Parts: sequence; structure tokens; C-alpha cells
Amino acid sequence: MEKVGKKLAVLVGCNYENTPYRLHGCHNDVLAMRDVLVNRFGFDSQHIELLMDKSGSPIMPTGINIKKALNKMVDEAEQGDILYFHFSGHGTLTGKKNQEEAIISLDFNYITNVDIRKIVNRVPQGATFTILSDSCHSGGLIDKEKEQIGPSHHKPKNQEFEKNSNNYVSVPNKSESASKCYYSKSKFIPHETILEHLTSLTNINSSNIGTHMLQLFGNDASVMFSLPQLELDLLKPLKQDEGILLSGCQANEECQDVGGIENENQAYGAFSHAILLVLEKNCGPISYKELVMKSRYVLENDEHIKTQHPCLYCSDENAQALFLSQG
Repeated sequence: MEKVGKKLAVLVGCNYENTPYRLHGCHNDVLAMRDVLVNRFGFDSQHIELLMDKSGSPIMPTGINIKKALNKMVDEAEQGDILYFHFSGHGTLTGKKNQEEAIISLDFNYITNVDIRKIVNRVPQGATFTILSDSCHSGGLIDKEKEQIGPSHHKPKNQEFEKNSNNYVSVPNKSESASKCYYSKSKFIPHETILEHLTSLTNINSSNIGTHMLQLFGNDASVMFSLPQLELDLLKPLKQDEGILLSGCQANEECQDVGGIENENQAYGAFSHAILLVLEKNCGPISYKELVMKSRYVLENDEHIKTQHPCLYCSDENAQALFLSQG
């Protein structure tokens, strides 16, 4: 039996309060996931770092703080450890050409798929690093990771999701939800909007977003903007790695922020909520592949969100492994 060591987590919920890009459910997502990690998966709350842009939060989810937390978690990791990173917030694509996926921190300092790849490459052999990104364009957020469920994945046969007590996940029907007032907002900020915002801060007349990122954040900007293309091409897994990505949508899709308008406590990220529903219904161990497929089923049957298809990127072995090694 493989040794199971420490369980470490970094949970980031960014609502972008007091900005035009305000979301409502991201804090709720990570707080709910923290409870599940502790009560179901045996994480010690002392080993869970929580970053939220909430009044009174000790650590704000800026780009440097998120990367610092992730690197600290990897630095502490040893063989057999279980690492988990949950991000709920905005995502984007880095530009019009050679588009790459990125999550958007509170200060708009991109954390790109290249940054995530660089962090994953440092995970010790025998440890696992699970990333759940409830953000737009999050498919492929671990650069060059193998697609298991994604754009090329065909819809499973109906018999794989028969409505039985073992795997069926119910969703609110129209009569149940008609009495509630819901909003649905995309968790996406267009590249051009961010470029305009950064330009107002740097006063540099350039359409190259990397120029603005380096001016504002220096060495704390994404390595995508500082490394030559040749080095970026070489930044890839030299062997089968232990990175596992559960993305809320495909790289060309948008995730949704959903919830009751009158009560923000009811707001949630559609993908985070779907994952939590599946885990609640399936009390026993569940594989990564099964978890993502069932979350797809939940979202396909939720009338309050637009189309988004969760994806799974990891090795063949990890696709069949149990989520967070529960067993």
C-alpha cells in the first residue's frame, strides 16, 4: 500500500469586491470546500491556507500571494503527500495570438498555465497535486498536461449515468427553482479590458500586455512574459507527472457565477457547486474521471447556467485514481 503523508491545501476565492468585475459566489465556494476537505478527506484545518478578498482577511489573493502560497505548499511536500489547490474567480486568455489560459488574481497579475506548469514540475515524486479551477477558459491550465476529458471527449452512453442510488445526482427541477430569483454571470474578463486597465496604471502606449505586467509586477509577473520562447518551449514535463487538473470548462468556454440575488450566501460557482453535489451524493471513494463526468451531468441539467463542460487533464493512471486518494 502506498504511503499517504500530509494533506496540504491552498484555497483561493476572489469576488473582486468594489470593482466592475464583481462576482458573488467565490468566497462561498472555497469555504464550502474547506469544510469538505476537513470533514470528509481528513485535512487538518491548520494545513489549509485560505485566501479571500474579504474584509478582515489576513492574506489577499494577489498574484504574488497566490504563487507564494503554492510554492510554499510544494516546498513542504514529500513523497506520499496530497496537495490541493482550489481557485474560484475570473479567468481569461492571454491575447489574440498564441492564446494561453490564465487565472486572474485580485491585482490582475496573471497566473498563467506556464506558471502552473512550473509549479507542478517541482512536486516531489510520489506526491499528488490536484488543481480545481472554477474560472473561464480553465481547460489546459496545466500547460502540456494530457487531456482525459475535454473537447475531444465524446458524450458517454446513457447507461453510464442511470438514475440509481449509486451514481445519480439530482438537480433542482424547474418547479423547485422557479420561485427563486437567480442571476448568472460569466467568470471572464476580456483580455482587451485588462489591457486597458493596466495601460491606465502604467501610462505606456503598448498593446503587448507583457510590457505592462513587467512594468507593474517586475519579477513577480508571469514567467510567460519574461522567459524567451525557447525556454518556454522547454518548460514541459520530462516524465509523467502528478499534476491533476479539474477545470470548470473547456479552454474556449466560460464558467458561471450563479446564485440568489437577494441573498449572497446562496451564490456559488457553477462548477464548484457541481463538484460538491457529486461528492455529497457519492459518499464513498470516487475516481477523478467519474467525478468530472458526473459534474458534467449536473451542469447539463442546470437551467440557470450557460453551456460549460468540465474537463480533466492528467496521466492515464491518475484519471482512474481516487479523488484526493480517499480509500
